[in-house]
Amino acid sequence: MSAAEAPAPERTGEPAASEPVAPPDLSAVAAEPEERPQEARAARRELYDHAPEFMFKASASFGGSLVGGSQHGVSGGRVDGDVFMGGKTESHHYYGSAGPAHASGEIPAEEVEGLAAVFEESGPFATALDRLRAERIVVLTGAHSTGRRAAALMLLHRLGITTVRALDAETPPAALRDQLGDAPGHVLCDLALSRGKPLKYNHLLAVQDELRKRNGHMVITLESTAALTGITPVPWEPPSAAAVLRAHLRHHVGEESAVERLLGLSPVRDFLAHAHQLWEVRGFAEEVAAYDRGSGSLEELAAFSRASVEEQVRQWFGNEQLSLRDKSFLISLAVFDQAPYPLAAELADQLYVLLQETEDPARTPEIPVFGPAIADRLRLARACGYEEYESTEWGQVPQFVARFQDDRIARTLLEEVWTGHPSARPALIRWIQGLARDGRPVVRTRAAATAAMLTAADLPSAMALLIDGWATARGYAPRLIAANTLTLSHLLGAPAVPRILSQWCLDDHPARRWTAVRAYALLVPLRPEQTGQALEAIAARIRLGGSDERERNHFIQSTALLLSAGDRRATLTELGGFLEDAPPVRALVLSAFLTACEAQEDGLLAWFAEDEDRTPSGIGALAGPWRAALADPEHTKAALNALRSWVYEADRHPSAEEALTALLPALAVTAQDAARLSHLLRTLPGEHGGPSPEAAARLLSALPSR
Repeated sequence: MSAAEAPAPERTGEPAASEPVAPPDLSAVAAEPEERPQEARAARRELYDHAPEFMFKASASFGGSLVGGSQHGVSGGRVDGDVFMGGKTESHHYYGSAGPAHASGEIPAEEVEGLAAVFEESGPFATALDRLRAERIVVLTGAHSTGRRAAALMLLHRLGITTVRALDAETPPAALRDQLGDAPGHVLCDLALSRGKPLKYNHLLAVQDELRKRNGHMVITLESTAALTGITPVPWEPPSAAAVLRAHLRHHVGEESAVERLLGLSPVRDFLAHAHQLWEVRGFAEEVAAYDRGSGSLEELAAFSRASVEEQVRQWFGNEQLSLRDKSFLISLAVFDQAPYPLAAELADQLYVLLQETEDPARTPEIPVFGPAIADRLRLARACGYEEYESTEWGQVPQFVARFQDDRIARTLLEEVWTGHPSARPALIRWIQGLARDGRPVVRTRAAATAAMLTAADLPSAMALLIDGWATARGYAPRLIAANTLTLSHLLGAPAVPRILSQWCLDDHPARRWTAVRAYALLVPLRPEQTGQALEAIAARIRLGGSDERERNHFIQSTALLLSAGDRRATLTELGGFLEDAPPVRALVLSAFLTACEAQEDGLLAWFAEDEDRTPSGIGALAGPWRAALADPEHTKAALNALRSWVYEADRHPSAEEALTALLPALAVTAQDAARLSHLLRTLPGEHGGPSPEAAARLLSALPSR
C-alpha cells in the first residue's frame, strides 16, 4: 500500500484505547493488513450465500407481520431426523382464567367449563384418555406453553369429573399419595423434579392404589426432559394454532359463517403464518372477537402478532432466573439464525465470557464444559433444528441448522439487547468485532448482518462503535465487513446510507472511499434504483483525481459489478451517459464495461443471449459502449480481446451466436467499424492452437457490406 493510500495509524478496525480490548481467543484470524482485497464477485457471492435470507427479500421492513411479504418455513435442502420445537417462558398463561398454576386447592368449576367450551383435542389426547380411564393416573409430558395443563383438566372433564383439586408442584414424589384429598380429580402441573429427585414407578403405584380406594383420577404434567424412572409417559403435542383459534372464535362469535369471515382477514392470516404459543392464540382470539364487535381495528390486529414477539423477548431478558449463559445463547442464535447450530453454541460461550467480565470484572470467567441438551436449548429459544446441506469448497456437506420458529425473533431480540440493555453493549461490540475477524465466511458475514440490524435500530451508535472503525482499517477484510454492513443496513431500511456512501466516495480517507465503492458494488444489483447515484458518486471521485492505480482498479472492478445483476439494460443506459464525461471518467466507464464483458460469472453475453428485447433500441444500450470501446485508442486492444472471447463463446453456444449475430450490425456503423470487425473475424485463431472457430465465418456474413 502506498504512503498516499495508507490510512491514519489510529484507525485499525479495533476498539479505541478507552474501550475494553477483546480477548485474543475470540478470533481465528488476526486483523492484519492484507496484500490484496478479496475479488469483488467472490465477496458478493460470500455475502449473498451467508447473510440471513430475509434481508434479500423485496421488502425487509417490519411494516406488517410478514417479513418481506413472505413466510419462511423450513427452508433449503433435505430435512431429516428429529425436529425439536417448543418454547419456554416463566410467566405461564392458560386457556382458563388467570391464576397461580401451582397453588393447592380446588379449581373453580367455571374455569373448567369455560375451558371445555374452547378446548381442541389433538392426537395424543385420545391415548392419554384411554390410559387415564384404565390406570387412573397418567403422566403427560411436553414443552411449556403447549396447553399441557388445559389437556390435563380436559382429560378429567371427559371422564365426567366436575371437582378437580390442584396439588402443589413442590410436593416430593414420595409424598404424592398423602396429598390426595376427597375430590374425584387431581392435577399436578409441572411437578418439581431433578436427577436426585426423580418420579419413580413405585410412586405412581402408591398413588394408583389410593386413587382406587377413593374412586379418583389424577393427571401429572411434566417437561419432556423431566427425570423419570420406570415410567412411560404420554408425549403431549398441542393442536395447531389455526384449530385453537377457530375453536375460540366459535365460542366468541357463534356462527360458523362469521368464524370463516374472521379467519379470512389479512391480519388473521398473517398471525397464523407465524409460530405462536397457545396463550398468544387465546389473546389474539379475544382481539379478533373485539374487532367483530366493533371495538377494535385491523391495525390493532396486525400489531398484536408483532407485540407478542416483543413481549417474549422482553420476558427472556427481564427474567432474573434465566441464566446469563442461556441469554448469551439466545443472542448468538439470533446472529446465527438459519445457520449451523454448532456455530451458535460455540460462539455463545465466547459472548458468555465477555458478559461475565462486564458483570464482575474481578472474577475469572468460567464456561461449563458440558451443558443443556440441544433439544432443551432449542425449546428455550422457541426454535427448531433440522438437517440441511451446505455448499462448501469440498462440495455439499450436511449440517444441523437451528432457526427460530418465528422469523421475526432474531431481529427483535438484537434490537432489544442493543437499545434496551445498554450495559451489554461493550461486551456485544467486542464479540461482534471478534466475529468479524473469524476465518469462517459465514461467521464474518453474520457479523456484518448483525451490525446491519443494530445500524437499522440505532445508526449513530453503530456507525461510531462498529462501522467507521472497520471502514478506516488498514486491512481490506474489515473494510469489506463495513461495506457488507452498509449494504445490508440499506436493505433493512436504515436511514441515510446512500448519503453516507456518496460522502465517503469523496472522503479524504482512502479506506473510506474503498469501503463506499465496494458497498455500491454490492448494493446496486439488489437496489437498481441506486445505479445513477452510485455512478455519479464514483465519477465525482474520479474527477477529483489523486487515485493511485490500485484504487482505480478497485473502482473498475466495483463499477463492472454493477452490470452483473438487476436491470442491466437500464444500467447500461446509465453507464452510457458518462461516456461524454471527463476523460478519466470515460476511461473508467469503458474499462468497467469491458471487465463486465469478459466476466465468466453473470457476464453480459449470457444476459444478452437470454434477453428478448432484440429491437434496435434494445440492442442500442449494449452497442453504444461497445462502439465507444472499439473506437477509443486506449481501449481498442482490450475491446477486441473481449470481442474475441464472445466469438469463442458463440462457437460453443448457439444462443450466444444468435445474440452476437443481432449485435454485430449495430457495431459496424461506419466503414472503419466494419473493416475492424471483418478483420477480427477473418483472422481469429482457434482456441488453444486449434482451427479457427466455425462461428466466425457465419458471423462474418452478419456484417453489412461497405
